[in-house]
Amino acid sequence: MIHVTAYSNKDGLQKNLTLEQLSSLDWNWYWVDFESPTDEEVKLLDSYFHFHPLAIEDCLHELQRPKLDYYDDHTFFVLHSVNREELEREEIDIFLGECAIVTFHKEPAPSLDIAERLLKRSKDMSKVDEYFILYQILDKVVDNYFPIVYEIEDHINEIESNTKNLSMERLLDELFDRRSELLTLRQTVHPMRDLLYRVLNTHHLEGVRDRSEYFADIHDHLIKVADIIASNREMTQDIRDSYLSLNSHQTNRTMQILTVISVIFMPLTFIVGVYGMNFQHMPELDTQYGYLVVWIIMIGVSIGMFTWFKRKGWFD
Repeated sequence: MIHVTAYSNKDGLQKNLTLEQLSSLDWNWYWVDFESPTDEEVKLLDSYFHFHPLAIEDCLHELQRPKLDYYDDHTFFVLHSVNREELEREEIDIFLGECAIVTFHKEPAPSLDIAERLLKRSKDMSKVDEYFILYQILDKVVDNYFPIVYEIEDHINEIESNTKNLSMERLLDELFDRRSELLTLRQTVHPMRDLLYRVLNTHHLEGVRDRSEYFADIHDHLIKVADIIASNREMTQDIRDSYLSLNSHQTNRTMQILTVISVIFMPLTFIVGVYGMNFQHMPELDTQYGYLVVWIIMIGVSIGMFTWFKRKGWFD
């Protein structure tokens, strides 16, 4: 599906235009959005817009790294947005030319919808151009990272406090899921941060220099998101180490208790084994109080060893 929006001083802001109407009139700027395009619509990138074949090839390949390429009559951007529900990266490609911006994406892009709504509400259309639209798209893509990061941070805090009294195995499973999500975000945010750095320091895009403070603000947001991600990954590592240490401590305590029980029963097993051999000539078997004496000895040994272990601090 192709959405065409254009603006001219004479006709104002026009939406839902066709490519034929776009060619027939003189527009100040226009925005063409390819959303989940068909094969026939994809061919228009070459036959109608005459974009560079390498840029078109990058559009068709899945998940190119965020980047910036310069061609003779247009600049090509690759952005990564994040699907908030499934937490998967989605690619948005942008062709920026003189008085024109063309966006290409295979999945619905809420960031572009928000940018379009802001464009419609703009009071001073004389200040709107292709670079203004580029800024709005970049800004909304980056702003969408924050609620995702904050939601993951809330989950990490819940894991740390364990308000639901989950088992340690369940907590560790959830913790590793959060670390995997943070890794996905880091693989998205860091290349986007590098892309914005290139955009800010380029000499090819005059419109960016005119709005450098706005694009610098997006770059600052990406640095902030990257810092939050790094902080949360460190927190998950600390929580993981704490849980593993606690699990190791509990295992050691269990082994300690089993060791005490085994050591106490060793002499008892020896005594019972000796008098359970059933030899005929064992003087103690004929003693009147032999059974009682053996019980007293075994109980005394057990109490003595238990007291010794307690004084050593094994039950503290």
